[in-house]
Amino acid sequence: MWIFVLTGLRRRQKVIMEKTNAMRILDGKRINYTAYTYDSKDGKIDGVSVAQKIGKDAQYVYKTLVAHGNNKNIYVFIIPVEKELDLKKAAVATDEKKIEMVGVKDILKITGYIRGGCSPIGMKKSYPTYLDESAGLISKIVLSAGKIGIQMELEVTDLLQVVEGVLADLRK
Repeated sequence: MWIFVLTGLRRRQKVIMEKTNAMRILDGKRINYTAYTYDSKDGKIDGVSVAQKIGKDAQYVYKTLVAHGNNKNIYVFIIPVEKELDLKKAAVATDEKKIEMVGVKDILKITGYIRGGCSPIGMKKSYPTYLDESAGLISKIVLSAGKIGIQMELEVTDLLQVVEGVLADLRK
């Protein structure tokens, strides 16, 4: 297992790392973040495993989920990796009658990202984004940087600003 840390904008190490689209967007907006890389060759890319691999408490690591409403509008939900999305609460947050998860086969087509590497930052289009209210109780969260093997940590307020997101009660 290996961990590599790169701090956005304030590089402390002279190491070359391929930037993801999400990282380039944050750099362009002059938003500070810390990137963590981890080895994904073992196939363990679920959020809890990733949290362990990068040495972070799972309560600070969030996953990005993509869903649609009855009218087929796309929504992005960001929740703690240890929790499940409550579809009824998601429907309330979005003023939809019903919310359903987007199929894994459609994630790339809709977002430009693959399952396990989906970031709420830098999707093909800007979708309404909802961050679980638990993030309002902490200053920083960790989430996918847009590629399997790379996570990034940033201020909750910066994330909400860049995705034009809102806090909502989303988890079971």
